[in-house]
Amino acid sequence: MYSQQKTQLFLLHFAGGSCYSFDFLKNELQDNFECYPLELPGRGKRNQETYLHNKFDAILDYVAQIRALRNDQPYIIYGHSMGATLGLSVTKKMEEYLDAPHRLIVSGNPGPGASQKEIQRHALSDAEFKEELRALGGVPEEVLQDEDLYDYFSPIMRADFEILEKNKNSEIGLVINTSIYAIMGDQEETVNEIENWNTFSAKKCDYRVLPGNHFFIHNHTETLTQIINECAMHALLNV
Repeated sequence: MYSQQKTQLFLLHFAGGSCYSFDFLKNELQDNFECYPLELPGRGKRNQETYLHNKFDAILDYVAQIRALRNDQPYIIYGHSMGATLGLSVTKKMEEYLDAPHRLIVSGNPGPGASQKEIQRHALSDAEFKEELRALGGVPEEVLQDEDLYDYFSPIMRADFEILEKNKNSEIGLVINTSIYAIMGDQEETVNEIENWNTFSAKKCDYRVLPGNHFFIHNHTETLTQIINECAMHALLNV
C-alpha cells in the first residue's frame, strides 16, 4: 500500500520504557512505515547517558531526535502513557517549526489535568514504589523481586515519574492544531475522562476504548495496527 512513500511513525515510550518497548507493534508496521522508536537518555541504546529529570528537557530531547530524522513525508507521533503527555508538547514544538505531524495518537492517558492520583511516585520508598508499580502493571514481578534487576530499572522509572510529576500543570492552556486520536483501556481508573484530550486540540479528536488495564496495548496489536494504518492512509490522501 505504501510502496512509493512511507509515513514516518515516531514512537514515544511509557515511564521506564525504552526504544524496545514498541517492538511488539513495530514488527507489525515496519513493512508499511518508517518506524522510529525513540527513547530518553539512561536506558536502551542510550544507557550510558545521564537520566533527565525535567519535563522540558525531555520534550526538547524528543524534538531534536524527530527533527534529525524527518524527511518530506507525512508523519505521525504515537505515545503511550508518559509518551502521550510528552507527545502533546512535542507536537506543539514541531508545529512551531512549521513541521506538524499529521496525527498525534495517544494511549493509556486521559490527558493532562485529568483527575489522577496526587502522588509523588518518584520520591516513594522502595517498598511503596514497588506497590505503585504493581498497581500500574507492566513491570514484570521478577524485576520487582530480583534486587539486581530492580536496582537497574528503579532509577530509570523514578526519573521518568519525576519528569511527569514536576511542572505537572505545564500543559494548561496548550492547544495544538493537530488532530488527536486517544485510546484507553476500559479498566483504567480515568477512562471516563478520555474526551479531556479534546481540550488540547483545535481539530476534531477521535476516541477508542479497548478491553484491558493500563498496558492494554500489548493485547491489541492488531487493533492498534489498524488505527495507525487508517491515520496514515488519511495522511497520504491529504498530502
